[in-house]
Formats: sequence, structure tokens, C-alpha cells
Amino acid sequence: MNKTAFIAIVGCPNVGKSSILNALLGEKIAIVSPKPQTTRTRIMGVMTEGNRQFVFTDTPGMHRPRTKLGEHMARAIRDGMDGVDACLLVTEAVGNGLREQEQKLLQDFKRQGMPVILALNKIDLLKSREDLAVRIAQFSAECDFVAVVPVSATSGKNMPVLRDELYSLFEALPLDEGFFFPEDTLTDQPERVLAAELLREQLLRNLEQEIPHGTAVVIEKMRMREGREDLMDIEATIFCERETHKGMIIGKQGAMLKKISTSARHSLERFLDCKVNLQCWVKVKQDWRNREGLIRNFGLDT
Repeated sequence: MNKTAFIAIVGCPNVGKSSILNALLGEKIAIVSPKPQTTRTRIMGVMTEGNRQFVFTDTPGMHRPRTKLGEHMARAIRDGMDGVDACLLVTEAVGNGLREQEQKLLQDFKRQGMPVILALNKIDLLKSREDLAVRIAQFSAECDFVAVVPVSATSGKNMPVLRDELYSLFEALPLDEGFFFPEDTLTDQPERVLAAELLREQLLRNLEQEIPHGTAVVIEKMRMREGREDLMDIEATIFCERETHKGMIIGKQGAMLKKISTSARHSLERFLDCKVNLQCWVKVKQDWRNREGLIRNFGLDT
């Protein structure tokens, strides 16, 4: 019988939730960067194998909201955990004790009786097995996990083990019959949203710490060139909050914007499997992260 399990991927910022989702799917649908709070909205990824369908929800990192956008991100976490069959809690293998947000998550899991798998990511950064054992003990003392799996999403180490644990959990869950999505579905995200995210990924990778969090990307145009089946024209607007930020994004004689656009174009060509003509503009919208109308217009209210 075909069945579907809904799994929320949760955890603090910058622990590798999106990297784990991409590794599980074998495809890149969620952007990643070394900066925290890369994910802003819920991103759904679908993995169908045999009679099993997993619908993963990648949620923003747990943090204290400081802006209206932050409040929307916090709501996306709550919504992402609502009605799921189980959770995949991601944390770093390197660390000392539990963060406040992680403790709150574990308390919620206990109260709901939620089945949880713990993924200890970034094991390639560990200095010793003893450190890993201490880390596992710290979390296991707070929750009775279905399984605890040390992994490295970037190298792929132990990712097959994590999949096997997800399969075992799937068989134990009381699931309704039927697939929720067609078998060939990879994500619920429209191409325009994914294209905007691939461009924002390059903003995160190339700009200074504070600037990327004040940027949003809107795809204004995305269509195949008339008379061409191998060339897509994409026009994008990058919004930022200050004139000084606009200057930094563009760079001296346009060098930074050209670097960002070129890297984004390469990512888009791999994703769309065609040539891409990418045109980017930069505009200022003062304090847009605290303006509900602009957050809605940018598609960040879900």
C-alpha cells in the first residue's frame, strides 16, 4: 500500500537543515550558506521510493524574532510542525550542551508525544569520538529519540544510515493510504521561487554579514526566448534596505553585482538545464523587513 509520512526538519540556525534535506533528496531545492537564518519560509521536499512517500518540511532556524520578517519565520516553524507525523531534529555534532531553543523544542516533542530522530550534523568537524559520545548523552538525557544518527550532509557520511532510520520510522507510523503528491514530485516550490532563492544564495555567499539578511529577490520575468528552446530570459530585482547597501551590492564599477549574477546564472543553468540570460537590478525599500505589505509582496509571509 502506498503511504505518505510528513516529517518536519527543525533546529537552530546554521546547523545544516537545508543541507540534510538536499542530501536526502539527492537534488538541491533549498539554498545553503555559512550564514545563519538562510531559510526564510517553509520549503517542502518530496522523496518517493517504492510504496513510501516522505514529505519533508525544511523550516527556518529557531531564533528570537527582531523584525516583522522574523515573526513570519517563527510562524513558519510553528506551521511546519503542525500536523506532521514525526520530526527530524538537526543539531551540530560539535557543541557543549543544549541551546534554549533546542530545550523548548524537546519539551514540545514530549508534550505532543512526537516521534523524533536526532541528526548530529557536521561530524567531519569532530576532534574525537569521546566528544561525540558526550554530545549524544547530552541530548539523549532530554528526550527518548527514535534514533540518533551522526552525519555529515556535505560529505554524505552516514546519510544512508539516516535514510534507513527514516524507513524504519515510516513502517512504525500509523499512516493513511495513498501518496499526497505525484510520484515524480520533488518540491512544492514554483520555479520562480527557486530561481529567486538561487540568486539570494549568491548574495549570502558574497556579501558582508548584515547586508544579505536585509535583501530580498523578486523574479520579474522568467520565460523561454521566442524561437529558442535552449535559452531562458530571467529578469530579477534585488531589494535592500539602505542606499549604502545598494552601493555595496553593486560594487565598484558594478563588479560585485556582476560576480553575484554570474554565479547565480551558473546555478540557474544547472537547475533549469538550459542556457540563462540573467539581468539583475538593485532597488532600495527602506526597512522592508518591518513592512507587512512588502513582506507579502516578496512572498515571505508563508
